[in-house]
Amino acid sequence: MELAVKNIKGTETGKKVTLNDQIFGIEPNDHAIYLDVKQYLANQRQGTHKSKQRNEVAGSTRKIKKQKGTGGARAGSIMSPLFVGGGRVFGPVPRDYSFKLNKKLKQLARRSALSYKAKAEAITVVDALTFETPKTKEFLEMAKNLGMSDKKLLVVLSDSDKNVILSSRNLKKVKVVNAANLNTYDVMNAGMILMGESSLEVIDSILAIS
Repeated sequence: MELAVKNIKGTETGKKVTLNDQIFGIEPNDHAIYLDVKQYLANQRQGTHKSKQRNEVAGSTRKIKKQKGTGGARAGSIMSPLFVGGGRVFGPVPRDYSFKLNKKLKQLARRSALSYKAKAEAITVVDALTFETPKTKEFLEMAKNLGMSDKKLLVVLSDSDKNVILSSRNLKKVKVVNAANLNTYDVMNAGMILMGESSLEVIDSILAIS
């Protein structure tokens, strides 16, 4: 697939880039995408949830009432889960939600996600994605010129650019990532993907099938 290279003003530069069919032109594997997104979201969870069990709540240890003769069920502790203020039965405890996935499966998932975006014509390539100074106004103007002002936008850089990051960090619908850190969740979550021309080389070096 060929794409016309634009500049940040939205005009075509006359150059074209060819997207690697091994990355942007495969038959997407939905299950691989599902597993990779599931892992990404699981890894974001802190897992610090906790409720107190009956041996952890504060309360008297005396027996509430006599064992027999009350006509009701026996009760030995105010900290029982049956009473208000008692412990919780099988409550949440701190745990690690992360799990591992095969490296090749994760690469397949990213290639599948990028192929979906390429088929949907949701990828735009610009020759140089940089600003002289960090200005949100300039970033918004660039997005407008490229027809992306109302889209959820993923900006992919070949290397970290402080001015681009600072220009976009106040925008709720924009996320900036390095090509080396591109993940399936961010690709699928974006409405449009804006790539610097040099970032394609980084993606090729990581995801191309050797």
